[in-house]
Amino acid sequence: MSIYRTTISVEWGDCDPAGIVYYPRYFAWFDQCTLGLFSEAGFALQDMLAEREGFGGLPLVEAKANFMMASRCGDTLDAETELTEIRGSRFTVRHRLSREGRLAVEGYEIRAWTTVDPADRRRLKGAPMPPEVVAALRG
Repeated sequence: MSIYRTTISVEWGDCDPAGIVYYPRYFAWFDQCTLGLFSEAGFALQDMLAEREGFGGLPLVEAKANFMMASRCGDTLDAETELTEIRGSRFTVRHRLSREGRLAVEGYEIRAWTTVDPADRRRLKGAPMPPEVVAALRG
């Protein structure tokens, strides 16, 4: 599978009163990295929503993180994100954020590829990820 890499600059607003990253920020960064993975593969979310008939998005089903080392304002995190499993409409994305070569946070998301339900356009339903998207994400 292809790996999306980026750097994250920890800013003052990312931190709690103790001066360390407030844990929900990691989940926001996971989300950004997942979207970056798809975008780098040629399937930017905003384009898919606008151009793919019936595409409903990539909603989050489950998320987990293990925190090994605190990060603080001014730190730079190296992020690696990869798709590790596709099972039906669901897929797993793994995230690893490191600081100075040491793993700080590792997590994953389970998401679903969805389409708009033609019977009720307010609802989404799971669907298999299209083969061209799978091929692009596999590199």
